Amino acid sequence: QVQLVESGGGLVQPGGSLRLSCAASGFAFSLYAMSWVRRAPGKGLEWVSDINSSGTTTYYADSVKGRFTISRDNAKNTVYLDMNSLEPEDTAVYFCATPRPSPPLGTSPRQGPDFGSWGQGTQVTVSS
Repeated sequence: QVQLVESGGGLVQPGGSLRLSCAASGFAFSLYAMSWVRRAPGKGLEWVSDINSSGTTTYYADSVKGRFTISRDNAKNTVYLDMNSLEPEDTAVYFCATPRPSPPLGTSPRQGPDFGSWGQGTQVTVSS
């Protein structure tokens, strides 16, 4: 069955950096686009970023554009999220997920049913 396992979260000071990883198994990873989404305390789901199956096209929410970078290694069945210049507003549980064919990649906002499989999430806390 599909498994997505996130790692790399933690506590970081404002302005700091983290790299999240998501190891995928149970499906043909290289054929699927991947997404990162997050849920902040007391808030709804927020789509963060998409990457197409080959890794050649990426999309970002305005709130993270220029600070976050999504990438993937299809040989390792892993998708990454490099987060720089972190802000307290980035505090959230971060999930990797498989986006459904519709709506198109890069669409915002998106809801939970717009994604198929999810990982368990990794907590990112930005605080001094």
